[in-house]
Amino acid sequence: MSNSNKSTTTGIGFPGVLLIVFIVLKLTKVIEWSWWWVLAPFWIPFGLVILFLTIIAIAKGLSK
Repeated sequence: MSNSNKSTTTGIGFPGVLLIVFIVLKLTKVIEWSWWWVLAPFWIPFGLVILFLTIIAIAKGLSK
């Protein structure tokens, strides 16, 4: 019998909860934000990953 100490996390996480809260607030007209900002918890992390990968690609290109 193997004792592996693996832990897995399930769930939607903080950005997911924030996204749901923002959508509910928008649909109930509690906030008057643009849909771009309501959906920001979804697209900002992807934008940061793309930015990070672009910086790495540029740095690798300059080092050659």
